[in-house]
Amino acid sequence: MRKKFVSVSLAMALCAGILAGCRSTDNGAAAGTVAPASEAATGQTAGEADTTEASGRTPISAADVKVGIIYIGDENEGYTAAHMAGIDAMQKELGISDDQVIEMTGIPEDESSYDAVTDLVGQGCNIVFANSFGQEDFVLQAAKEHPEVEFCHATGYQAKLSGLPNMHNYFTAVYESRYVSGVVAGMKLNEMIADGTITEDEAKLGYVGAYPYAEVISGFTSFFLGVRSQCPSATMEVKYTNSWSDMAAENATASELISDGCVLISQHADTTGAPAACEKAGVYCVGYNIDMIPTAPNEALTSASIDWGPYYTYAVRCLIDGAPIATDWCQGFNDGAVKITALNDAIVAEGTEEKVKEAEDGISNGTLHVFDTSTFTVGGKSLEDQIADGGDYAKYANYVSDGYFHESDAAEHGCSPAFDIIIDGIDSITEQ
Repeated sequence: MRKKFVSVSLAMALCAGILAGCRSTDNGAAAGTVAPASEAATGQTAGEADTTEASGRTPISAADVKVGIIYIGDENEGYTAAHMAGIDAMQKELGISDDQVIEMTGIPEDESSYDAVTDLVGQGCNIVFANSFGQEDFVLQAAKEHPEVEFCHATGYQAKLSGLPNMHNYFTAVYESRYVSGVVAGMKLNEMIADGTITEDEAKLGYVGAYPYAEVISGFTSFFLGVRSQCPSATMEVKYTNSWSDMAAENATASELISDGCVLISQHADTTGAPAACEKAGVYCVGYNIDMIPTAPNEALTSASIDWGPYYTYAVRCLIDGAPIATDWCQGFNDGAVKITALNDAIVAEGTEEKVKEAEDGISNGTLHVFDTSTFTVGGKSLEDQIADGGDYAKYANYVSDGYFHESDAAEHGCSPAFDIIIDGIDSITEQ
């Protein structure tokens, strides 16, 4: 039996009366806002439950599991497609059949999210997932009303603050794979410099961002630091589409960056729009979520990607075992939760595979920290000096220790990204 997909139009039809009073929510935390460590800290090891607040339930058989999930997009959009692949991996690992899973696509970040998740509860789902930031308030509302159901929300931050034992946040250390994809890009820039295609001063990157939020800023900064680890002269210009998924806007923004002199483009936006522009213009690119080589066979080097399978498998297995689900969960290379897609062997620089392995090994064994504060400056100073000076940077004090910014550390600050600092070398253009 095929899994049951329900479009947003059906969810809206089910709750037409309620939708008359819809309210909307932001898609993410504004740049410059970071939850204080005292509020966000979970006090747990990543991937383990905070047993002081989340108690285990009675174990159930795998046959009694019913999974519901609402997606911001559908299978044609890379971010959601990656989540769908994660659900498929969970099913295979745990023996969950298609008729035990209900997936709702195209659920916007408004009251429709509440309508959709409560509909899933009504259909008997005992664990419900939601995959977009702006859905969190509505998932939280449903979690309060249905304590018998586990609710898991991707990219959010309110689970710990809510105190609800059935409310959970999850994300991955995607900044790790973004850094490694930056290593691939930096190697390519070096090759272009060496063969005379560009000069060191012309090693300018372009980045298509969705919104100027911490999640995006953390992502493009980690990518840039990976580039700089190989090509120290690189600079980067960032422009935003103000949408997570808008193919036309992403294509146009990539084209604008190319016109601005960017010789390599990357993205934190969910479609193939930017790689398509790069293929047309003959400009190299690094994608996000999915392999972009089919879209840009002559220009796509690799993509930073997430494997959501480990989390979905973990959470559903906890349900089966009657074990507590972590309030905050965030894993990276060590747990197979992040990766880069296949290298385009036809165009990546010589030695790239070896450099990728070196970076991945360093991140995994703890000898390489993506946000090593010795590798960047802010306003001409180290981040530690900016923090010591007080002012706007004082709020980051609890995030920086042992020489690096502790990003998405579930045990310390919760799983959602917090790095929203514009470092030297990056020009972030919010007004276009």
